[in-house]
Amino acid sequence: MALDRHAASFPVYKGLQQPVVFKTLKGRYIYWGLASVLAGFLSAVLLSVTVNFLMGFLGLLAVSFSGLLYTNSRQKKGLHDKTKSNGVYIIPARFNGAVGARRSR
Repeated sequence: MALDRHAASFPVYKGLQQPVVFKTLKGRYIYWGLASVLAGFLSAVLLSVTVNFLMGFLGLLAVSFSGLLYTNSRQKKGLHDKTKSNGVYIIPARFNGAVGARRSR
């Protein structure tokens, strides 16, 4: 009985079912954002070596920001891919009459 009172005194964290959030990116989109930033750095290194520093810096900005904008637009659609259908759908009734009514023979 003393063990039950002691266990009930600890606070319980109730936010375990929430998605992980990092700088407004949620769930799998954290990895997408990280990949776009890393791709920006890779393009900056390649452009700096082959062309010049200014082109590398512009490549960093272009690739990173375009990747983050794409990630943000995909995140606004939701964590899971959903098909959104426009229009009015009429679903036919499956039953004739009331649910509990019997047919007369």
